[in-house]
Amino acid sequence: MRRLILTATFVSVSALSAFSQTAPAANSEGNTPAVATPDTKNPTAPVEGANSFTEDQAKERIEEAGYTGVKDLKKDDKGIWNAAGMKDGKSVSIALDYQGNVVAK
Repeated sequence: MRRLILTATFVSVSALSAFSQTAPAANSEGNTPAVATPDTKNPTAPVEGANSFTEDQAKERIEEAGYTGVKDLKKDDKGIWNAAGMKDGKSVSIALDYQGNVVAK
């Protein structure tokens, strides 16, 4: 009986230990929820999705990312705001997705 209890305890502790060390699965498809993560960028950006940014909010977000002269701002059918602008003295195409990721294309 003592051996059975000891074995059951060992198995339970081993399983709990393995479970607590399991890392979350990586998401390679870019379909993560819209969460405010201002210090990180989604490597798959821009991500398609329902974008709730207004035109003014989109322009402000792009300018806060360091772009100037933002013009021709339009949202496409995939929910991505696209614009033209300048960064570091260079003319660039800019995209803003529903997650708030601003990227030069």
